[in-house]
Amino acid sequence: MNKRDLLNLGVDPACVSAARRALKALADAGRLEDGDPVTLLREVIADPTAFTQDRHRKIFARALIDHATHTTPRHVEPIAYQTWGRHIDDKAHGQMRDACRVPSAVGAALMPDAHLGYGLPIGGVLATEGTVIPYAVGVDIACRMKISVLDLPTKMLDESRPLLGAVLEQGTVFGAGREHEKSQDHPVLDADWRVSPITIRNKNKARRQLGTSGSGNHFVEFGRLTVGGDDAIPGLDKGEYVALMSHSGSRGPGAAVCKHYSKVATQKLRKGDKEFERLAWLDLDSEAGQEYWAAMNLMGDYAAANHDVIHRLVSSIVGGEVLASVENHHNFAWIEEHGGNELVVHRKGATPAGAGVLGVIPGSMASPAYVVRGKGQPQSMNSAAHGAGRVMSRTQAKKTFDYGEVVRDLRADEIDLISAGADEVPGVYKDIDTVMSEQADLVETVARFDPKVVKMCGDGSRAED
Repeated sequence: MNKRDLLNLGVDPACVSAARRALKALADAGRLEDGDPVTLLREVIADPTAFTQDRHRKIFARALIDHATHTTPRHVEPIAYQTWGRHIDDKAHGQMRDACRVPSAVGAALMPDAHLGYGLPIGGVLATEGTVIPYAVGVDIACRMKISVLDLPTKMLDESRPLLGAVLEQGTVFGAGREHEKSQDHPVLDADWRVSPITIRNKNKARRQLGTSGSGNHFVEFGRLTVGGDDAIPGLDKGEYVALMSHSGSRGPGAAVCKHYSKVATQKLRKGDKEFERLAWLDLDSEAGQEYWAAMNLMGDYAAANHDVIHRLVSSIVGGEVLASVENHHNFAWIEEHGGNELVVHRKGATPAGAGVLGVIPGSMASPAYVVRGKGQPQSMNSAAHGAGRVMSRTQAKKTFDYGEVVRDLRADEIDLISAGADEVPGVYKDIDTVMSEQADLVETVARFDPKVVKMCGDGSRAED
């Protein structure tokens, strides 16, 4: 029988080779002299499980079973998830429901700043057993927040904003692919970058981009930090301080790690699991899973180093000493114990909020950020929002808001905007105080940061004087 005969018989193209091998085995055994090959194959097609031990036809039977297993979508009952917040769009909920059908998923939650993302929505928390999902961590691996409290007089925030703006211009670099003119140094560059072929290839880029902030919603700001009580932040008394706040991640190297291992994970999916392409997973005990895990953690160290260098440069230029710092990742995966089980907890745009854990949750360039202490809510997998959360797309934002008008409004509120994209203006974000009230059972506020001088990546938009 040729290939066309087998296809006409109903043999899937993926199983044609196994069918031919079965026919050869039958022929070698002399069974085709008395038996009809069509009948012998049809018997296997009708019930392959009955022939898995057949001496001559088992290879065809097992090929049929394996093909069916890998091409038939498996029915996975979605796990439940709890939502914090009332103003979350249906598309984000749809992504969350899809994520709750990942076979290894055992816990999930949606934060009040949630909105549409890739795979897992921004603001989504997903706990799995034995697997890690690159896109549930995110493209900007270990995107994080940092606040440094400086020993500068608070009157500078009112009297010296142009000077503070010039300091940010000198101490930070923004833009996709941008690098410092002079490469910075940090102990992270002495770490083992051989954990993955991708980190090996990107170490030089990492060196050049160390201490830079990228584009999108990344920023560096000077502002007034109001601390609500003594030792609310270790080492600080109650009062007002000058603080530096930054938001950025692992830059080009982190994006390269995500892109590579997301592709690897997708290629490892069964054909029946193609619906999970944006949520493709790697088994943690596999070589690829171990590589990604090591690379992800290295990118976490690198993202922390980025902030460290930014704060070192800016504080040095402005002439301030750092009194205290608070920082945290919000695009990462952690191995944690929940309910007595060791789980992989993915927080895609969500802040760790274990009992007593400090974190930073920003608003917009016109609204406060908050230093918070986690309450350790089990149903949220010890998580909270990572910011205010967008309410419109970047395209719609550019059609809706006049950049010059926004700059003038900010100036009237005594906030200097050095540069930003028109798609990052305050109106594209939810009200941060509403978000905070919707997660009062997840975190308590210990300090408030009010922005005074803001720098983001510009998109060419200019304010008319």
